[in-house]
Amino acid sequence: MASPTAEPRPESRPGPGGGILIVEDEAELVRALRINLRARQYEVVTAGTGREALAMAANHPPDAIILDLGLPDIDGTEVIVELRRWYHAPIIVLSGRTSPGDKIGALDVGADDYVTKPFAMAELLARLRALLRRDESEGGQGAPRQAVIGQWLVDLAAHQVRRAATDDARDTLRLTPTEWRILELLLRRPGQLVGSAQLLTAVWGPGYQQRTNYLRFHMARLRRKLEDNPARPRHLLTEPGMGYRFQP
Repeated sequence: MASPTAEPRPESRPGPGGGILIVEDEAELVRALRINLRARQYEVVTAGTGREALAMAANHPPDAIILDLGLPDIDGTEVIVELRRWYHAPIIVLSGRTSPGDKIGALDVGADDYVTKPFAMAELLARLRALLRRDESEGGQGAPRQAVIGQWLVDLAAHQVRRAATDDARDTLRLTPTEWRILELLLRRPGQLVGSAQLLTAVWGPGYQQRTNYLRFHMARLRRKLEDNPARPRHLLTEPGMGYRFQP
């Protein structure tokens, strides 16, 4: 197994819901994939380990993921299982494992396609295009620009919360950076469960997945600010033992 690539961080980070995430620890393969994808106008980000990939996907959900199974820290199938708790865009496995059991196992836990090494770059890119077209036709992950919570209009593009019944730009509500980050993650997945571990990783980092008290504190603050009745929220919902959900 090659050592992790020395370039795990993106040269140009995509915004939420953009780019292709390559999860691979072979530096030469990462370089070849990056060159070919960028030549076709894809933004590219890379991760050399499974845990890094989970953190990056939580912070900036990519349009698709190309994933090796033989990662240095955790197996790629474990990465797929964790991703599929909340991530719904395409995942292509790119692996040297050729047994039917490995292929079936990866597909059963949520991979959309399986390409074995060595592979033809043109074929991989064609499969990626097909999955992206399918995802777009099915509505993708859905990332609304605005949402209404109680009497407030949350404008994600403008990064502003203002009273929905008025056009007065001065009638706004201040949220802390942490509150904004949590709210954005929930609003970009309307109606979907967002796991506590994903929220904690995205907002505070990989070492905070057990700090569920952080989320309880900040969610209570968000409800007091946004919900008409914070004791009986209609939009910012708790799924006990699992996570939180924005219900439009």
